[in-house]
Amino acid sequence: MATPQPSKIVCVGRNYTAHAQEMGGRVPDEPLIFLKPPSALRPSGETIVRPSWVGQVDFEGEMAFVVGRRVGPADVGAGLSPEDGWAALSHVLPANDVTARELQRSDGQWARAKGFDTFCPMGEPVPLDTVDRSALALETRVNGELRQEGSIHQMAFSPAALVGFIARVMTLEPGDLILTGTPAGVGPLAPGDEVEVRIPGVGAVRNPVTGDAP
Repeated sequence: MATPQPSKIVCVGRNYTAHAQEMGGRVPDEPLIFLKPPSALRPSGETIVRPSWVGQVDFEGEMAFVVGRRVGPADVGAGLSPEDGWAALSHVLPANDVTARELQRSDGQWARAKGFDTFCPMGEPVPLDTVDRSALALETRVNGELRQEGSIHQMAFSPAALVGFIARVMTLEPGDLILTGTPAGVGPLAPGDEVEVRIPGVGAVRNPVTGDAP
């Protein structure tokens, strides 16, 4: 498919137990959702710009999914079956939920920390019907060193369940992106680093990191 032009990027926080614990919390009882702006998107190979004034900036490798059909509150009602949730998703791709960690902690909400231009690199979408979704896994490397590993089976809330939860709140349009959370092992990025998020059998997104002028 062509590169998605989403109306919105819906992200999920603390969807892996070990990551929730490393952030000093726990997996919530319901999915914790937030938004990143489409202006944060960058393709593989383009630079992640680390603003000099924001303090620590972390990588967060994630599995992302493209919404394939419109689904909203009227379609969901009291719930959505796993089969219908998966049917609403068309493609899978690797993504990086880059985060200004100190701003995330100080603001108490995540829009600014997650929303900088270049803070959502994404790979090429691959049709879900061409992959074994039960085998989906994730690897993140910084300068070639493995920093994160995760599996779809480690998610507290599956991609299909997330579709139903999100669509009860807001209408998902074709091309919208859902980022499903990051496994443990997040860490800081510095100018000169290269970060790669890979879904084996799907593809990778690889980006250099630079700093801006103070």
